[in-house]
Parts: sequence; structure tokens; C-alpha cells
Amino acid sequence: MEIVHTIKDLQAALAALRAQGKTVGLVPTMGALHAGHASLVKRCVAENDAAVVSVFVNPTQFNDKNDLAKYPRTLDADCRLLEQCGAAFAFAPSVEEMYPEPDTRQFSYAPLDTVMEGKYRPGHFNGVCQIVSKLFEAVKPDRAYFGEKDFQQLAIIREMVRQLKFPLQIVGCPIVREEDGLALSSRNARLSAEERQQALKISQTLFASRDYAKSHTVAETQKFVEDAIEAAPGLRLEYFELVDGNTLQKIANWEDTSYAVGCITVFCGEVRLIDNIKYKE
Repeated sequence: MEIVHTIKDLQAALAALRAQGKTVGLVPTMGALHAGHASLVKRCVAENDAAVVSVFVNPTQFNDKNDLAKYPRTLDADCRLLEQCGAAFAFAPSVEEMYPEPDTRQFSYAPLDTVMEGKYRPGHFNGVCQIVSKLFEAVKPDRAYFGEKDFQQLAIIREMVRQLKFPLQIVGCPIVREEDGLALSSRNARLSAEERQQALKISQTLFASRDYAKSHTVAETQKFVEDAIEAAPGLRLEYFELVDGNTLQKIANWEDTSYAVGCITVFCGEVRLIDNIKYKE
């Protein structure tokens, strides 16, 4: 595996591959890689001749400077994992490489980006679109891989690709969980042992709500989840919304959609965790 730090060097290496008719896949990450990322990389390796994995903590998608400062950075360990997974390139640029000048572009994909995370983290998805579009332009991948844990992000990136006509396929990959159900996240590393146990209540509640929903209304299911999280020690619910998986708009009845998803964000101590579950698909 080759570790590349500049767009110029990466493009030169990829041009040589493309001259041989080879396909290129991209997995954009912010590093602090775990088994969830590994599953994306392995799929990318399996479906393309060369897999590029970007490792870049993107400053423009953080609306909390403390969150940016605390985000784990583990490039050496990340590269070891990527090599084990079969990646051809780890692209680890500096902030100056990706943003030689301020990116003033504004991306608006309402109503997808105005609800849930868009409501609570203003500017977040604009920053995501800035960096992902830059990566698409730099790598020009045939396919790009994103995890479904960031469900809203995946929907917005699909819409960006559609509107900007990027010639690539977006591949959504299922949530990867610990054996006990906790959704894998780089932020889990910031949880204390006690918080790690408390955080389990999030996925446990979502799994229980899927069974509960079979015989209860949307409103009752909403209350079931909210009450369970609010009663759990160490957890603070920011939001739980039952939405159409395509439009991300709230549903009032199960009959409103054939694709119903519950999206949740919970603070465990000071660590903000997200998860989701599908009720109908």
C-alpha cells in the first residue's frame, strides 16, 4: 500500500492505473478507523481494481471547535489496518492541501439537510459536501462507499451526486455493530468504561422498538424510544425521529411510506452518538 499526501501524486498514480483500464474505488474517512470502516474498505477492494481510502479530519464539517480538537487522530494505526484490508492507497492530505484557500461554496439540498443533524449541527453538511466533492474531483472514483450509520449523510451525498452529475456510483453499506449491539463509531474511543455500558441502551432501545412498532402506532413508538432513553442513566436524548428513508421527512403513520427509518442522536456523557434502525424497507 502506498501512503500519499498530495492530490498531484495521487492523481499521477491513479492515471497510470486507469491507462491499464483499471477501476478505482474510494472510501472517504476521517481516520480513527475501526471494523466498520474495515468493512467498507474490504467491499471497495472486492469491487474495484484499486481502493483509495482518504484519512482526513475535515475541519469544515465541525460546528464545535472542541469536538474537532478532540477527534482522535491515529494515522499509523489507520494505515496498518488499511494495508491489512488490501487498500492500494491511503490518501492522508494536510488541511492546506485540501483547502489551499477558504472554500466558500454553499451546498443546499433542502429538505434533506435541514432536518435532524442539519437542524442541530448548522453548517455540518455543507462541510461534508465541500470535502466529499473535493475528494470526488481529486480521485474521480468509479464507486464511493459510505456507511449507513450516517444515514442522513448518505442521503445527502446521493443527492449531491445526482444534482452535480458526478459520474460515479454511491454504495451504501450496512451498520457494523459490536457483538453487544453498539454501533461502531470513532467516538466510542472517548467513552469511559461506565459510559460504554450506558451507551448500550441506545441500540437495545432501537431493537426493542422494532418489535414494539409491529403492534403500535408511529406516535406510540416515538414515545417508547424517547421514554426509554430519557430514563436511562448517563444518556441525554437530542432527538429521535421516524422518517421516510428517502425524503428524511417525518411520518405520521406506518402507511405513509414503504421505507421507514428511526434516526437517533444521544449524548452519553459528553460524547455525541448517532444510530438508526429500519422499520420498513
